[in-house]
Amino acid sequence: MHLGIIGTNWITHQFVEAALATKEYQLTAVYSRKLATAEEFGSRYGEVICETDLDEFVHLPEVDVIYIASPNSLHFSQAKAAILANKHVIVEKPAFSTPEEMVEIMTLANEKNVLFFEAARNIHEDNFKKVKKLLPPLEEVIGANFSYMKYSSRYDAVLAGEEPNIFSPTFSGGSLADLGVYPVYASVAWFGMPKEVHHFARKIATGVDGIGTVILRYENFDVTIQHGKIGDSFLPSEIYTTAKTFVLSSVNAINHVTIHQRADHTVEEIPLHVEENPMIEEARVFAAIMQDPTVHHETYQELLTLAQGVNLLLYKMRKQVDVSYAADKE
Repeated sequence: MHLGIIGTNWITHQFVEAALATKEYQLTAVYSRKLATAEEFGSRYGEVICETDLDEFVHLPEVDVIYIASPNSLHFSQAKAAILANKHVIVEKPAFSTPEEMVEIMTLANEKNVLFFEAARNIHEDNFKKVKKLLPPLEEVIGANFSYMKYSSRYDAVLAGEEPNIFSPTFSGGSLADLGVYPVYASVAWFGMPKEVHHFARKIATGVDGIGTVILRYENFDVTIQHGKIGDSFLPSEIYTTAKTFVLSSVNAINHVTIHQRADHTVEEIPLHVEENPMIEEARVFAAIMQDPTVHHETYQELLTLAQGVNLLLYKMRKQVDVSYAADKE
């Protein structure tokens, strides 16, 4: 797959390196508003096309798929431009700010016969899938607690009176969008869509959420999620069932799992393999689907349904705590 990228930060380097490691991609083109920035990014990877005009970039015949890791609020317009140019798109999470944007992109991609992926890497990791296989039927689940809270150095800028993109309502930022999306994805991927969602958050000076607690209410159990970008949490994540408790190092990148049996008090450590680059597994999944969409049609539809469900939940949670984005259409 001939890969073009939008966004030149560290996460884009990580995805490109993961894509190249799969040997299923070749970095072909880099887009940035500044030519020097594109050239600096591309210099790590040999001969690449550097482009500062978005329309020319998305219409490059040399490119098959475009990975988008720009500020959140730009995802929709850039993905739409790429799809209209008949390119597959991989959009970094959270892909879009509103359910309307999500539906429009999914509909357009279907009409243009190209594929759209939201890059929620945790659900594609083999260790995530291993946990899913080990979980008992839903009627045996009695609850879960997921935590992902990590202090952002860019919060220092907020404290100094600035508004960095990741904390800006103009750019669709905030803790839920940046970190909370991972445990929400985990819950929906493992347990399905909840019956109710309740979000309690504290807003920071810029108007977005800095820390929050989510309760996802299912038929017979609740999932509690703690997320935050203005402090650090070192808590593990846990899933409770009628017979055992699963203790996970995290749900955003699982590198350790133990199962505690209630009856005999034994503890089983699950053998795991952790990839050096946490994005390599999603890159493999996306490549396989793009190369043979007919064979992988069911998997692709499941990913679309999951992405749409998570997008809707994030929107509902954001509205519950009165966080408004420039992308909102009231």
